Amino acid sequence: MPAALALPLPAEEFLVWLAVERGRSVNTLAAYRRDLHRYTAWLEAEGRAVETATEPDVERYVAHLRAEGRAPATVARALVAVRTLHRFLADEGAVAGDPAADVAPPRVPAGLPKPLDESEVASLLDAVVGTMPVHRRDRAILELLYGTGVRISELCGLSLADLDIGAGLVRVFGKGAKERIVPLGRPSRAALADWLDPGGRPALVPSRWARRDDAEAVFLNQRGGRLSRQGAWAIVRAYGERVGLSGRLSPHVLRHSCATHMLDHGADIRVVQELLGHASISTTQVYTKVSTERLRAVYDAAHPRARRS
Repeated sequence: MPAALALPLPAEEFLVWLAVERGRSVNTLAAYRRDLHRYTAWLEAEGRAVETATEPDVERYVAHLRAEGRAPATVARALVAVRTLHRFLADEGAVAGDPAADVAPPRVPAGLPKPLDESEVASLLDAVVGTMPVHRRDRAILELLYGTGVRISELCGLSLADLDIGAGLVRVFGKGAKERIVPLGRPSRAALADWLDPGGRPALVPSRWARRDDAEAVFLNQRGGRLSRQGAWAIVRAYGERVGLSGRLSPHVLRHSCATHMLDHGADIRVVQELLGHASISTTQVYTKVSTERLRAVYDAAHPRARRS
């Protein structure tokens, strides 16, 4: 871990607890570390320490983040890390009380996802041309992201044993290592089969695997290692720029688009919930509002008596 992200001992112990006792993922731990490094550095600059922080200190830190122009969602996430740290220290008896317990998080406006039109998705998927290994890989990545709605971390975490192309199924491990089975549509199955053929993934297999985990990875980078989230993100962004979706396209937008288009075509919301791996139906319900708004827009644009002067 870089020295710049080193934390005071109480915060380091908290991260160990998150990893060992709560089973938090590497990505979650990294996010906590970044947020807590910012917080503890601010405390130090103020002549304070984690063990001696008070409620006014936490409130001033929140005000400091707002003054820096950080988005409400970013401030809320940072406060979650701070509150969880202080609650841990109080529960462990390391401090007398919890100074963050009564600090209210900022209100985060409910944001609606902005899915692509189906024609835009078609243009994106058609943009991958060629039969080189990377072309086959990129086509499979885009088809899978849109066709299944998996998260980018879930896609990069796929192993060969998770695929059953013949049955049209893929096993996905979501947040908290929760497992779900997701169906594969015909285009996704065809793209994966093409990628796994001799001219695809086998052509990127190195003479010697750098890590054992790489040998099991479905998606490889050009050096023969498991494709990272950053690498997959860059692939999606590059094809987005190619078809004029620069600034609008991300892996999460493809996930939004998958859910919204399914609801547009009559899918049951419980099915979409299961497909996306949402723990709560309320998380999935946001897509029903998006779908209704799209329906309204189409109606207003197409029906001669939708808008009376």
